Amino acid sequence: MRKLLLLSVLAAVLAGGYWVFEQAGRPEVRLVAPYRGPAVRAVYATGVVEPEIWAAVAPLEGGRIVSILAFENAEVVAGEPLAELDDQEAEAIIEELEARKSYLEKEVERTRRLLARSIVSEKSHEHALSEHRKILAAIAGAKVRRDHLILRAPISGKLLRRDGEVGEVVARGQAVFWVGAPRPLRIKAEVDEEDIPLVHPGQAVKIKADAFPDHVLDGTVSDITPKGDPVNKSFRVWIALPDDTPLMIGMTTETNIVIEERANSLLIPTSALRSGTVWTVVEGRATAVPIETGVSGHLRTEIVGGLDEAQRIIVDPPPELADGDKVRVLADGA
Repeated sequence: MRKLLLLSVLAAVLAGGYWVFEQAGRPEVRLVAPYRGPAVRAVYATGVVEPEIWAAVAPLEGGRIVSILAFENAEVVAGEPLAELDDQEAEAIIEELEARKSYLEKEVERTRRLLARSIVSEKSHEHALSEHRKILAAIAGAKVRRDHLILRAPISGKLLRRDGEVGEVVARGQAVFWVGAPRPLRIKAEVDEEDIPLVHPGQAVKIKADAFPDHVLDGTVSDITPKGDPVNKSFRVWIALPDDTPLMIGMTTETNIVIEERANSLLIPTSALRSGTVWTVVEGRATAVPIETGVSGHLRTEIVGGLDEAQRIIVDPPPELADGDKVRVLADGA
């Protein structure tokens, strides 16, 4: 009797072990249900928020910042000084040129008097005049370069950003200030050249930003740059934003330019689709279901044939999954 009991227990343990082993060898899958919603065909692009009117302020001559004359959020007018760079070297050059000019002025006057007495030739006097004109041009150029050491607002507006401190050395062309109008704002987006024929001014745009993860914001295509970038193979598209947009200057965005939209479509996650096929689970085995798709996006795909709302499908099917493979279902829900 005891031997029969032990054999029964051993058989149950072996059966349970086989079931666990057999289940462990099956790939794990999760099921989801198709659902109804709007099917949107869109062109995806990334972009950056910027004012419609703005300008960067950078020195034409590099140098060390010696004074900051305007600060962020200040209202400035075109031509107003924003910062000064060290001009000691520029002043020394001008002083040297002025001394040279004084000498040449005397030389011009001396040769003029000698020419009148026929002591020097006309050529000598012309040479003195030429050198004097050259020094005047050099002084004018030096004064222009000295003036370049004062950073001025190129347009009237608000000082949007400052990237420089007193004592910091800035290079020629390095932006130190940004001046512009806080509103209206727009998005500068880069669209792949293969998608640009689908994009036209006036199209609606759905916008996502990391700063507002739970919101889809609105915009409108306002303009398209006629010339594309042959290196990046993209075209610049401008997206106008409403005045009440919560987006801020400099934010990065993900934009979807709406090309086509249909309401109450049958949708599935795009990740459930593999080469025109989805998988259901019948009696623990994956079953391939060919389907006909409509509008397809990064997240959702419209189903126009081959599937109904009552069926459950595998989301993110394993790449090696084949029709008839045994699977283990982890979740079954919408």
